[in-house]
Amino acid sequence: MRKWKWYVYIIECKDHLYYTGMTYSIEKRMDQHFFGKGSRFTARHGYGKLRYFEEFDNIYDARERERQIKDYSRKKKEKLWKNS
Repeated sequence: MRKWKWYVYIIECKDHLYYTGMTYSIEKRMDQHFFGKGSRFTARHGYGKLRYFEEFDNIYDARERERQIKDYSRKKKEKLWKNS
């Protein structure tokens, strides 16, 4: 049986806004965002680069962390990758 991994990530868009999301396949999801098929937000603001991601063993922890990060200020989000 395959054990799923879940990822919470932050993308910096071309206009320097941040998008936070969650997926089970980080590579596939980044391709979707790159080609404008990932979300309306990244389609509108353009995929810039993957800035940060975390891995989780279950969807519940990943979903909770995604909600937490979405509430972070811009400065607090930037600290995630600047301190790692």
